[in-house]
Amino acid sequence: MRRRYVMALGGAVAALQQSGALAQSRARTPRVGYLWHAGSAEEEEPYFSALRDGFARLSYVEGRTVELIHRFPNEDPARFLAMAEELVAQRVDVLMGGGATAPFLKRATSRIPIVFMFVADPVGMGLADSLARPGGNATGLTNFGRDIAGKRLQILQQLVPGITRVGFVVNPSLPATRLYVDVMTDAAGRLGLSLHVFGANSIEEFEPTFDAMVKAGMQAVTLAQGGTAFQARALTPRLALARRLPLLSYSRETFEHGALASYGPSNVEAVIRSTVFVDKILRGAKPAEIPVEQPTTLELLINLKTAQALGLSIADHLRQAASEVVD
Repeated sequence: MRRRYVMALGGAVAALQQSGALAQSRARTPRVGYLWHAGSAEEEEPYFSALRDGFARLSYVEGRTVELIHRFPNEDPARFLAMAEELVAQRVDVLMGGGATAPFLKRATSRIPIVFMFVADPVGMGLADSLARPGGNATGLTNFGRDIAGKRLQILQQLVPGITRVGFVVNPSLPATRLYVDVMTDAAGRLGLSLHVFGANSIEEFEPTFDAMVKAGMQAVTLAQGGTAFQARALTPRLALARRLPLLSYSRETFEHGALASYGPSNVEAVIRSTVFVDKILRGAKPAEIPVEQPTTLELLINLKTAQALGLSIADHLRQAASEVVD
């Protein structure tokens, strides 16, 4: 009797252990796949660290309560889709991507939830039915619009009085480029500016592009947001200053390398905020019902040292309106 009892107890323990192991395997660690732009985590700073910080703020422990899977296509459009499909094959629970990578994620899957950021026009790019109710498998944050475009050019007019010809550098191969050109051209026309579009598909093409702007008589320059411009964030301010072209950037990350000014939302904060969307989805929310967020806080940054080098005097009202003025 005792022996049968021990055997039965042992069998029950084994069954419980097996059941526990099965439950543990079913409740596996959530997997989040991120499709970046650049060629490495180092090249994606400060956004790479911002992503990890965002999950940490939500009490996720990387490797224990969340697994982050990264892909780095190095701005190669052919690799964007291939790597998006790689992440889908990894059976991730949520996909993430910024700017131009989002449409490739959407092409790779209509089932896995997608959280995007740095997207100019989610509706126009086919990522959402509307901002209030995306309707599909994608939602996230946008950081561009007609008001922002017009304000950037208006600020550039005030920084460089008398300008009429502005160069606009874009990456022709990115899906959102047509939108950027249309919106900026319309804004320039309303302000009495002549906008001239110049292309740069890679870092190597920026120097000849800036030379072309000088030859074409551009009086100032601004950049379309996107991975290629981000990769060249340390280069473009130097190229502009060497050619005495006032440069208005769209992000702090380019401004910190010597651009005359920058106007736009904080991209670092957008990356951190995007992890909140992922957390909601992992807890059961549907991306179709999570509204796309638009920027509510925009920062104007001005570099007085660069202004002095360009022979520009910054008006008091601009200094007072700036979020930050660097001497």
